[in-house]
Amino acid sequence: MSSNTNVPDYDLPDTVEVATPTQLRAIADPLRTTILDLVLERAATVAELAAAVDRPKSTVAHHVNVLVQAGMLRVVRTRRVRAIDERYYGRTGRTIYVGVVRRPGDTETPVCINGLSVAAAESVPAHEADKLYTTIRHARIPAPLAAQFWQRVETLIREFTQLPRSGDTVFGFAAGLYPTDHPTLPEANHESAER
Repeated sequence: MSSNTNVPDYDLPDTVEVATPTQLRAIADPLRTTILDLVLERAATVAELAAAVDRPKSTVAHHVNVLVQAGMLRVVRTRRVRAIDERYYGRTGRTIYVGVVRRPGDTETPVCINGLSVAAAESVPAHEADKLYTTIRHARIPAPLAAQFWQRVETLIREFTQLPRSGDTVFGFAAGLYPTDHPTLPEANHESAER
């Protein structure tokens, strides 16, 4: 159990954008996204990461190297242990934005990873145990207002990821803002409303 009050325990920029095919392949692997989540709490060695995910060190080392080469992880400090430099890895940005993939000769293609589908799968046990807090709302608003609202949600997400670490349970926080074909009421007829 950790009681870290500075999350994470190393300096990092607020955002990093990933947009190359190599980066997108790197972030698409569930083990790699778990590693990225773990080092958002604090910097960690390959051995610590392997213990956390219950996988062999060689497997985790491979995935760490892929993330380093993709520019999403970096060595944030080292420590000398028995004549060997132990590397501590951290993220290159607090928030990783998926940008637009550009290939020579191609038009721009937006790429999106659906975090809500991951959250839905993760939340099944909490739902079955009646420990899932969730809500969904719909609002007919202009796109610029939706973009402004999402910026406020991102602020809340950053606040959540910076909370001091303690306790025995890891909580997930999912947010999404998306256009739908949800029905809307017609504009109010003021004459009939006055009657």
